[in-house]
Amino acid sequence: MSAITYSDDQAEAWDAISELLSGAGVDMVEGTTTPAAEGGKTAILAVLGKAGSGKTLLLADLVRALREMGVETISGDWESRKKSSKRTLAILAPTNKAASVLRNRGVPATTIHRIIYTPVYDPEYEKIAEWLAGDGDRPTIEGLTEEALDRAAAFYAQQASVPGALAAAGLRGSDFITGWKRRDDPLDIGFVDESSMLDDRQLDDLKEIFSTLVLFGDPAQLAPVGQSGSMVFDALPESRRRELSRVHRQEADNPILDLAHALGDPGISYHDFTRAVAEAAERDDRVVLSPRVDAGLMARSPVLVWRNATRIRLITAFRRAYDAPEFALMEGEPLICDGVELPLKHRKKRIDLEARGLIKGAQCVFMGEGRKPGFSRLYVMGAEEPQVNAATIIKIEKPDEEEPFIPSAARMGAAFVHGAACTIHKAQGSQWAEVQVFAPDLAIAARMGREEAGVPLWKRLAYVAITRAETRLHWITDNRLARPKEPLSIEDLRKPAPSTLTLEAEAEVEG
Repeated sequence: MSAITYSDDQAEAWDAISELLSGAGVDMVEGTTTPAAEGGKTAILAVLGKAGSGKTLLLADLVRALREMGVETISGDWESRKKSSKRTLAILAPTNKAASVLRNRGVPATTIHRIIYTPVYDPEYEKIAEWLAGDGDRPTIEGLTEEALDRAAAFYAQQASVPGALAAAGLRGSDFITGWKRRDDPLDIGFVDESSMLDDRQLDDLKEIFSTLVLFGDPAQLAPVGQSGSMVFDALPESRRRELSRVHRQEADNPILDLAHALGDPGISYHDFTRAVAEAAERDDRVVLSPRVDAGLMARSPVLVWRNATRIRLITAFRRAYDAPEFALMEGEPLICDGVELPLKHRKKRIDLEARGLIKGAQCVFMGEGRKPGFSRLYVMGAEEPQVNAATIIKIEKPDEEEPFIPSAARMGAAFVHGAACTIHKAQGSQWAEVQVFAPDLAIAARMGREEAGVPLWKRLAYVAITRAETRLHWITDNRLARPKEPLSIEDLRKPAPSTLTLEAEAEVEG
């Protein structure tokens, strides 16, 4: 077992997962594996707990232990040829941002979409991937020098990303990835973080692929839209759920988590909670009580609101504060992907866009107009290969106007709304260093007295919103916006990415 000293509930969860994996042929006690059995019903276990209860610590330590046993982690960017005796593990999250939170903590996570849809590699360049993974000899590739292959090997030794290594050799994504396909072959073990965001259809997709699933989730978050207030793990029997109730010792002095857990008190009122926020702000600078929204922070982390009308009003104020032109976007403006607008006959194009990170809820930054009309250069926050050039349909809503203005209007492609503010529902799964929570919206929710799954809605909204903050929480008390101190910029995003993927093929798509 791990050398980390766990709380009792963490140790019980570890033992339950160990027992589940042992039944699937992965014995963590003995450190041995047997080939995976084919067919059969998917075995599922859920590990549930609020923020700070140690879910991520437990997940990361389990991943480390399994990798030390020789279990191969599957990233979704490339997979070696099947070895019948090799056991595999995929660590998944519903969004790029949620996956990047895990990657920043050393866990090789990918999105659910990147596992369901796999890239098709050009056979010539796949030889390089096989060589890097230890499954083939050093290849000779026309047009690539020995020095380029050395660069690829050096990159792969530091970061086991095949696309990143191929980019280091001087290739673009469009050189070596010829398309995407829905996975045909099943996988082995799957760990799913932020599983409170899953809906029934997504869980069914995962059950088709994985023989063993461990769901890590927070029951205090907001349920997915259309799930009637329930989460996918609610339907599991008691024996298949483990609860983490104790705040882990390393997080015990975190005032943000203290506030999150205070919301679990059924007797606390909205007035009581706002007083607790003010008291926390007086004794700790990680909680800030502010009468104004900070426009500078909105450029990289959206202010979190409940009502859609508030979102639109704050976006308008943000653009005015930066003197943005009325009918065009400035470099550095934040965007949120609202899905892919393509007819069913262009399913492959849809897969291509989504596999590159442009899935509903993805947070991006506008880097400028693309090389073709209707295209935009984008930086996809949290994506492993963040720079894309895609056909876009960008809609900027305005208060009291039914029709948005559209600064980018490809015939079809990835659709976007402005990202300076977003609803708390859409923020689930994401984290930012500093988060602004628009309290006047929560006050309205409290006055309305609405509930979700037996819990006052304002408490669920507040819990999700404040736990998006990694280091500092800004509690905004008034409907005002402070002007930015610096102009919008994209200099912080200009650092070379492991790979730059272009989506110029989207210009060929016709309706």
